Amino acid sequence: MKKKTLLALLLAITFLLSVVLVRTALFRSTRARVEPVRRIAVDEPRLAQHLAQAIRFKTVSNRDASQVDWHTFTAFRAFLDETYPRIHASLERELVHEHSMLFTWRGSDPTLKPVVLMAHYDVVPVTESTNADWLHPPFEGVIADGYVWGRGALDNKSSLVGIFEAVEGLLADAFRPARTVYLVSGHDEEIGGWDGAVKIVEMLATRNVEPEFVLDEGGAIVVGAIPGVSVPVAAVGVSEKGYLTLELTVAGEGGHSSTPPQQTAVGILGKAIAQLEANPFPSNMTYSAQFFEYVGPEMPIAQRIIFANLWLFRPLVERIMRANPSMDAAIRTTTAATMFDSGIKENVLPPRATAVVNFRIMPGDSVHAVVERVRSVIDDARVEVGIRGKPNEPSPISSIETRAYTQITKTIRQTARDQDLVVAPYLAMAASDARHFATICPNVYRFLPFKVPPDELKGIHGVNERLSTENFAQMVRFYCQLLRNCTMH
Repeated sequence: MKKKTLLALLLAITFLLSVVLVRTALFRSTRARVEPVRRIAVDEPRLAQHLAQAIRFKTVSNRDASQVDWHTFTAFRAFLDETYPRIHASLERELVHEHSMLFTWRGSDPTLKPVVLMAHYDVVPVTESTNADWLHPPFEGVIADGYVWGRGALDNKSSLVGIFEAVEGLLADAFRPARTVYLVSGHDEEIGGWDGAVKIVEMLATRNVEPEFVLDEGGAIVVGAIPGVSVPVAAVGVSEKGYLTLELTVAGEGGHSSTPPQQTAVGILGKAIAQLEANPFPSNMTYSAQFFEYVGPEMPIAQRIIFANLWLFRPLVERIMRANPSMDAAIRTTTAATMFDSGIKENVLPPRATAVVNFRIMPGDSVHAVVERVRSVIDDARVEVGIRGKPNEPSPISSIETRAYTQITKTIRQTARDQDLVVAPYLAMAASDARHFATICPNVYRFLPFKVPPDELKGIHGVNERLSTENFAQMVRFYCQLLRNCTMH
């Protein structure tokens, strides 16, 4: 009997190893060659100057409209008018909610669905305490060391100026698209896009506009960000997480701190936060698994075996990803306590304590489900849970089997400097104006055509935001080629 059991075990192990090895052998690179295209000539110094000029307009958005310098927004649009005369002469421009822009470039064939290229022109503020950490002032648009420095260099004036440079150049070459092109630029993306992108979508919906695809900011070409992968990876966002902020409130007993209750409002609230952090949302590898289908074959053999056989090694991969915040965010709805307010003096019991917790919601979860789970995990009637601001559900998943996605990935490969580049779909962690277009278009993608190392990506909303002049020239080439590829029959 023991010999039979041992034999059965050996056969099972042999079968298992065979399956693992076969799946690994079939786990092959998705790198594809595309037909070469003529390298588009651009004037790199002139492009850098235009981006630098755009950065000098301090177009900082704010939820409190009275705190916004609207004259700067108007001046920025005047700069675009002066810098891109062909666009303003040939395209129809509409101002939406006074400051967002919708340009329409009429195609020659009205039966073709239009395309939408997006880029917002508002930026986040710079915290005064970090001013000394900037190598160059954040709103002076300095060109130095091969970079354009300043707020908006990455997020997202480079994309806006890049699109305008491409269209202006195509107009100079007498190019006319068969397919209508909409250029969309919101003025309030950094605070939700409710008066910009949302209003533009509503306007297009009333005109029965159904775009072929929408392309906005999101992924980029990254190098060195994925352990074990040495080739560049162009991450194209096919969805983005939902957004929800909850305010937790506890009403306590005020009074002197010398005679405290067993639990103060601060203590009750602190325990609630600790409960949320100790009980993260369940993991969901669905979207990461799709990403690793494309990236996994580029890894060394040990990792390749693992990602070729997620059916077997999924628990191991989840443990590894859990240890890295950016990787962990790709597999679950995240919980981030960001604000805490209570008390007025060290010896006074606070009658009230509040905390703000931000959630980025995975597709498959919902705002309602998150709220209910938070209440269940805290399990304390003394903690009031309320929604703060406007939440967003996770956006729908755009297909990678569409003509639109194929054209975008083809253009990435045609214009990239690295022929060994891999294109992979991924789930965008942060919110963008693109999500609002899901109501009128199923094909919404997110990609910024620049190649940056992880340390430079930290400049988004951070210190020393910058983009190399070479990268910016490549962005313009990408948009030129994309328009040629996707707007013709």
